[in-house]
Parts: sequence; C-alpha cells; structure tokens
Amino acid sequence: MNSSSQHRFTSQRAWIVSAGRVLASAELALSRRERRTGLIGRVDLDGAYVIDRCRWIHTIGVKFPLDIAYLDDEGTVIKIVAMPRWRIGVPVQQARTVVEARAGAFDRWGLRSGDTIEIRPADRDDS
Repeated sequence: MNSSSQHRFTSQRAWIVSAGRVLASAELALSRRERRTGLIGRVDLDGAYVIDRCRWIHTIGVKFPLDIAYLDDEGTVIKIVAMPRWRIGVPVQQARTVVEARAGAFDRWGLRSGDTIEIRPADRDDS
C-alpha cells in the first residue's frame, strides 16, 4: 500500500506556529471518526496530527513512537510526553488540545513546555 492509500481521512490541513515561526504542517482531526481513529494503522506522519477537545491519547495500534504535546485553552504547552508504541497515556486535566508528531519532531522544532502555539488553518487568508 502506498502512503496516499494509507491516509483515509479528509482532515483539514493547518500550520503549527510558535513565536511567528511555522514549526510544521498539521492535520486537524475534525470528525468523530478522525478523533477516535487518530494515527492507528498509519505507517508515517508528515508534520503533526491535532485533536481538539482531547485530554489523553493512547498509542495502541500506532506503528511508530510519538511526541505528544498537551495544550491548554490558550495554546500553551502544559506537558510534553514521549510515548512508545502500545501505551495508554494518563489524562491531563488542564489540556484542551493534543498535538501528536513522530518521536523526535519536537526536538527538531524546538518545542518545549511553556511555549505557546497557534494552529492556523492552511487555507487561512492573512492578506
């Protein structure tokens, strides 16, 4: 199966921005199905996967380890976790949004707890 057939969702595309700098492209999980399925069965992730109204995740069925950032209502990173495959996370009560990326991505992006990020839809017109 090629990577395009692995991606079976119609997630909205977005940018993850911090301090005026684009960190990565992202997919926004919009439907109930996308939120429930997440990255299960995917063989790769280019950028990040964002789940709003989420306080915890698991990596059961995910084929690669993840970096997880928990964001509060203001978009501030309140916790970062490196999650191996086949794990169940602990809920983070203050979290509103979860950002998932392939393990090692946050180090490459320079993302740390306390940073504030914005999720900007890719089709947003800033002109």
